[in-house]
Amino acid sequence: MWLDATGAHAADAPAHTVPNNLAQHMRACDLCHGVEGRVAASSCFPRIAGKPAGCLYNQLSDFRDGRRQNPGTANLLDHLSDDHLSDIAEHFAAIDLPCPSPQTSRVAPEVWARAESLVRQCDPARKLPACMACHGERLTGMNLAVPGLLGLPRDYLIGQLGAWQTGQRQALAPDCMGQVAKALSAEDVGALANWLSAQALPPTLRPAPPSAQPLPLCCGSAVQRQPDHGAHHPGFAGAAFDGLCGGGAAGRAGRGGVAVAAAWCASFAGAVRSAPCG
Repeated sequence: MWLDATGAHAADAPAHTVPNNLAQHMRACDLCHGVEGRVAASSCFPRIAGKPAGCLYNQLSDFRDGRRQNPGTANLLDHLSDDHLSDIAEHFAAIDLPCPSPQTSRVAPEVWARAESLVRQCDPARKLPACMACHGERLTGMNLAVPGLLGLPRDYLIGQLGAWQTGQRQALAPDCMGQVAKALSAEDVGALANWLSAQALPPTLRPAPPSAQPLPLCCGSAVQRQPDHGAHHPGFAGAAFDGLCGGGAAGRAGRGGVAVAAAWCASFAGAVRSAPCG
């Protein structure tokens, strides 16, 4: 018989029971996103701890449904229901961890100025809203579904903006970030990635409350809901959507209601839609 280091029979060792709970199931995410979703700033993978639940749910469903491309992530998610994706999103959204140190230490003055202009000011000629108009004044995101831009690795930011530019990454139509990314030059992308990854981080990366102002662009991901609950997914409650993106019938569009969302966006002819600098 085999003996362990103490001379005891290995067969006599107490059995190790693995907990059957969501936190244990999420250990599969640790390899890329770090323990509790706190990936290091030097990684090519994003930090997912503390992001808005609606945003995380959108990304999970985008991977599962083929709008985002990552075979490893898709294989983990392709058999999961909307309810399960919602549970995963809420699990990571509830984690509040210390912020990582900024990754980038030196940014050339001209690059810094270019990025700050894009972050803080709209560009009417290119119909580009300021990053802060959607991602919040602190750039930590906004409930219920807008992700933060701070604490993300530089290479990850470059990769995702590039994926939107080439169509490798998509979101529910109308794809507002695809529209924004395609209007950016290669120099813009590099400047933004360097500037964002160099920012001193606030004490918490928790997202801001929903804005009282509509978003400057209509985003299909802001009207997605999870139909199986018989009500809006927590990230897309009707009242909050009314404040976040103008409300109306699109706030009641489900996963299959993309056409409703698109029709609403097309009919929403307010100044904020026609002039993103409004």
